[in-house]
Amino acid sequence: MSAGASSLLNVADPATYRPAPGSIPESPGVYRFRDPGGRVIYVGKAKSLRQRLNSYFADFAGLHPRTQTMLTTAASVDWTVVGTEVEALQLEYSWIKEFDPRFNVKYRDDKSYPYLAVTMGEDFPRVQVMRGAKRKGTRYFGPYSHAWAIRETVDLLLRVFPVRTCSAGVFRRAGQIGRPCLLGYIDKCSAPCVGRVTPEEHRALAEDFCDFVGGNTGRFIKRLEREMREAAAVEEYERAARLRDDVQALQRALEKQTVVLGDDTDCDVIALAEDPLEAAVQVFYVRGGRIRGQRGWVVDKVEEAGPGELVEQFLLQMYGEATIPREILVPARPPDEAALIELLSEQRGSRVDLRVPQRGDKKSLMETVERNAKESLAQHKLRRASDLTTRSRALQEIADALDLDQAPLRIECYDVSHIQGENVVASMVVFEDGLARKSEYRRFSIRTGDGDVASIYEVICRRFKRYLEERAATGELDAGTEDAAANDGTAHGAAANGEAANDGTAHGGAVHDEDGYGAAERGGAGTPIDPETGRPRKFAYPPNLVVVDGGPAQAAAAQRALDELGIDDIAVCGLAKRLEEVWLPGDDQPVILPRSSEGLYLLQRVRDEAHRFAITYHRTKRSKSLKESALDHVPGLGPARRQALLRHFGSVKRLREASAEEIREVPGIGRATAEAIVAVLRGESPSPAEQGS
Repeated sequence: MSAGASSLLNVADPATYRPAPGSIPESPGVYRFRDPGGRVIYVGKAKSLRQRLNSYFADFAGLHPRTQTMLTTAASVDWTVVGTEVEALQLEYSWIKEFDPRFNVKYRDDKSYPYLAVTMGEDFPRVQVMRGAKRKGTRYFGPYSHAWAIRETVDLLLRVFPVRTCSAGVFRRAGQIGRPCLLGYIDKCSAPCVGRVTPEEHRALAEDFCDFVGGNTGRFIKRLEREMREAAAVEEYERAARLRDDVQALQRALEKQTVVLGDDTDCDVIALAEDPLEAAVQVFYVRGGRIRGQRGWVVDKVEEAGPGELVEQFLLQMYGEATIPREILVPARPPDEAALIELLSEQRGSRVDLRVPQRGDKKSLMETVERNAKESLAQHKLRRASDLTTRSRALQEIADALDLDQAPLRIECYDVSHIQGENVVASMVVFEDGLARKSEYRRFSIRTGDGDVASIYEVICRRFKRYLEERAATGELDAGTEDAAANDGTAHGAAANGEAANDGTAHGGAVHDEDGYGAAERGGAGTPIDPETGRPRKFAYPPNLVVVDGGPAQAAAAQRALDELGIDDIAVCGLAKRLEEVWLPGDDQPVILPRSSEGLYLLQRVRDEAHRFAITYHRTKRSKSLKESALDHVPGLGPARRQALLRHFGSVKRLREASAEEIREVPGIGRATAEAIVAVLRGESPSPAEQGS
């Protein structure tokens, strides 16, 4: 794979960064438009790079309105040449996933759909309803329209497949007291917590549950009917009656899933509804001829894209990581159908058929899915019209109240969390266009710990020192500014070059809170990549407004940090909790926004999200230190065995009360280690936190 790139000026006029005539190859490839800050804002592919890129610059007035906006926002374009159209599809998907370009088509869920999940990765698999990101080792079925639909089905199936459904805490407590929960008494759980079944028997039940939900239903009903007849033949009428009821439960579960196609049909049915600016997509999942679930997306159009182009983009995004069925029904054929089928078949490991139904049951089902898509688009437009108006008004009210030159399209908010100066942490949350940009959240371990004001000063210094370093790396700062920033940042406690590399939260490895937000190793979505080092430039994109949780002192500390770094184009304010007053640095009186102001509501949401994110990180650090501090002093006891001990006993307090023989029951703990644990734990007084555990 070879690459070519244009050397372009940092301007917003498309004519000024248009590639020189003849410089663009005619080969297939993938191209990227970047803004003045180096952020990738659009990724596209083409059979002929020259023909495709020239179309952007030939007739500006004839382009789609959002394409015009993209071109005037961009400052440069580069491209990569590939050998085949399949390689172009793969690279396009990879870049869209890596850079999350703001102008690319993004299929967003119109709501969070629930899945039926079976945690096969656990020792005792659990059946539960799940939403959000999928986890490794868990089998998913659905999605379903409503959680109650899943629970009704599960309630029927537990009669035949009594798999565990309780949480880890309930499961552990039942094992400790030797008594199962209510479901164990009414035979809707096999009670592996108290040893009624072995782990192998319980896993077999979970696998049968998955087989039935996955569509392999016939063999279970036939088996139960055979056992029912055999029980009746030997006059075991009570057992025969129970088996009869089990068969009826399975049949009722099947009745809840509409039969639409032949029993051996596994396919996804995709339909579109669109207008000139937006489109809605609905998918029905058919397994074993029955509708197992449905899901919907909405998308903003960036270019003039017909149904075929939308289908292609959707299939690339949807099946990038999802399970691919053997047949996909679509409303229109994609323009690169052969390449797309080859790519999907390669990902699936066997042939994938892409079809446009013309008649019969499949055509009727496609019409049903299309009606759902039209309804979804209508509902989305109603919601969005209200939402866009509200967010635009909120941003303009903030700009007017703080006397800003323009609406703050990117807001960063900082909060500090600690208890009596211990485990001091800070959070940074990002809102763009009034919406949370969770992939760019960051969190910091505070080094000074000299109060909230000093902590705010430190975190602002560290964040914007990194910003200046990464801007300098791209040549966007002049030498004088670079030197001043480096001197100020080092002299006043911001992370120096060596410190920045070891900043455990601002630059280091993966950082996540309990909801899965945070800074991944590769940086947040849309993060610019340094072309020389290949490392993410995580802080190269500046905010329009910095909000700190606090009053005049915190706002002044943030402003002082920016002043010492030589940054004078970023506004700062503080939001005090007591009266929801907005403080500007150096002002004696706060800015009072009306209680009904949309601008105040937005600032409150930003501040509350920063507070939640900081508290979550603080609790994680505090919990870790409390749980592991006593065991840290046991010689030869590593992290894995410490975690095993805590899982087995539930708390350090219970571990302290255990004898050496009881401790040896934990796998990996020998006699010498058990005696060392007893000696260390009983040789020190329990902490208040452990006394309350």
